[in-house]
Amino acid sequence: MYCILFDCDGTIVDSEALIVRAMQDAFEAQSLVAPSPQEIQQIIGLSLPIAVEVLCMPFENVEVNQSLIENIGEGYKASYQHLRDELGHPEPLFEGTHELLARLKAQDDVFLGIATGKSMKGVQGLLKRFELEDVFHTIQTACNAPSKPHPGMIEQALKETGAEAHRTVMIGDTTFDMEMAQNAGVPSIGVTWGHHEKEELLPFAPKMIVDEFSDLLSAIQETLSIDKLGIDKL
Repeated sequence: MYCILFDCDGTIVDSEALIVRAMQDAFEAQSLVAPSPQEIQQIIGLSLPIAVEVLCMPFENVEVNQSLIENIGEGYKASYQHLRDELGHPEPLFEGTHELLARLKAQDDVFLGIATGKSMKGVQGLLKRFELEDVFHTIQTACNAPSKPHPGMIEQALKETGAEAHRTVMIGDTTFDMEMAQNAGVPSIGVTWGHHEKEELLPFAPKMIVDEFSDLLSAIQETLSIDKLGIDKL
């Protein structure tokens, strides 16, 4: 059996603008200067408390304690939901996601999974909105595993699916995804349409780096030496 794990934000979901806006709102609600979009891009993929703590590091003369981190985190979640559900802020899948997942799900010897810094509630809501609830065999989130780049999410996915590390691949857009895969002893594929640049991904030895979503299927096939999926572009 093969196990193909996807990150969410920046890999299959184009949520950058929504994340940036919600995080800036959360900091401003605490009377703090909002981080720049570039600063926020660099922490996407981490679990929320760690991401907030990292963004608080540059502040001087501010007591960064657990209460502040929790308040910013709760403000982020509230703003994110408000922007998405009440104001209709877009959070689309990248073009080709449905087709790729359908092609992979049709294979009898492939398990699909998610490994993300989002909450389980956030992932379940996303899957419901895009009618992907029956696609993934394993879902690992910041709610049930340590934050990336700790290998816990991948290790739990392997236990749940029974797949071996060398027949597993982690697909993601950040250094956290690549380092998590490296720490878990599984190959990775980096994608460049997300939040971190190709040059940032390379030090973590991804098997491949893909620039176009339409090339992802063939990259998966090559990385795992699968010969049943076909290599036509999506």
